[in-house]
Amino acid sequence: MDDPTNLMMVTGLLVLDKPLDVRRFRSVIERRLLTFARFRRKVVEAPFGFGQPRWEDDRHFDLDAHLHRVALPPPGGQSELQTLVGDLMSTPLDASKPLWQLHVVEGYEGGSAVISRLHHCIADGIALIQLLLSLTDPSPRGGSRKRAAPPPDGRGGGLLEGAFSLLDPVKALGLAQVGAASALTLGRIIALPPDPATSLKGPLGVTKRAAWSKVIPLDDVKAAGRAAGATVNDVLIAAATGALRRYLEGRGEDVDGLEVRAAVPVNLRPIERGLELGNSFGLVFLQLPIGISEPRRRLAELKVRMDRIKASTEAIVAFGVLTAIGVVPKQVHPLAIDFFGSKASLVLTNVPGPREPLYLAGSKIVNNMFWVPQSGRMGLGISILSYAGGVMVGVGADAGLVPDPDAIVRGFEAELERLLKPLAKGPSRARARSRRRA
Repeated sequence: MDDPTNLMMVTGLLVLDKPLDVRRFRSVIERRLLTFARFRRKVVEAPFGFGQPRWEDDRHFDLDAHLHRVALPPPGGQSELQTLVGDLMSTPLDASKPLWQLHVVEGYEGGSAVISRLHHCIADGIALIQLLLSLTDPSPRGGSRKRAAPPPDGRGGGLLEGAFSLLDPVKALGLAQVGAASALTLGRIIALPPDPATSLKGPLGVTKRAAWSKVIPLDDVKAAGRAAGATVNDVLIAAATGALRRYLEGRGEDVDGLEVRAAVPVNLRPIERGLELGNSFGLVFLQLPIGISEPRRRLAELKVRMDRIKASTEAIVAFGVLTAIGVVPKQVHPLAIDFFGSKASLVLTNVPGPREPLYLAGSKIVNNMFWVPQSGRMGLGISILSYAGGVMVGVGADAGLVPDPDAIVRGFEAELERLLKPLAKGPSRARARSRRRA
């Protein structure tokens, strides 16, 4: 489903506390990443676009074609790094080679950074994040952090397992009930009207931009959630909704009563298969109450909506539709993209990361962020990622539709502060002000 205006890449960023030992990093890649066949294989399209693409070994594979070293222009701060990330998000991967690249950014704020670009055909965003984290260690000297395992060979389970389960009448009844509910859910998805027209949607261009927030203490977000009887996820999505309200108001758009949908990827991969490659995600469409100005009332309404979605089969139904799209001729893909793209105005992703600090080739990871691709006419993606007791938000945007993603980041920080303000200021809040931006 690649398109020049919407490259199907997952882009990631790791910010390190000191210069990266590139030789050691190269060894880590060879020992941990290249054990996956897909990182040595390229995608070969079917003749004339009919039929499915196939994986083919790259007989001329060269790690140097995938591992790059770059330097930022002066002064080499966050603004320059954001520009570089946006440029790389706008640049297609070389289709004649395996579809991934790692860029080591030297000298960033006295340390370094690593930008990863991996095509969605290798795996979905959640799997790719887990895979990249499997390159890390729990200490500078290395350690026994769980490694990613090559994908299964497909034996066991699958269709036969489902067929045999039908011999159990209790399971059969349960499957029938799920099937009926899924059919109703699919009908509701199809019947959803297109999202209202705002500056967040429109024809996409080839230039993308990226921005990200400061680190916010996760304990403060948890406290705000407890005070409202909500989850951390509810609080963060409420802040993102408030940020969109601020942004649209700032552009002179009417937000009274406005609601826009976010397409929210949902991980359907069992916990024991968390490090497998491939795509195992569904989508849910979350209605964001942009029209509610009071932050706590907005949070309460979002909690009700999130609870309703959690009890639905929407993600599973969307996974089935996406799987079906994957096996139809390439010429049909634009129709499917337009269908899903018309239902929402942005992609919203929230991924819980490791709770403890990690190290990459001996360098401590200070912060990290990721951005997923959009689809259709959606020009905005918001990513939320927690790590080592903190949480950050990243914004990836089409430059023609959302030329200033930093404004949404600032809005997120301000709206989260409104939710946290009623709480007593603790030591973690003081630490937050002292931590540097990524």
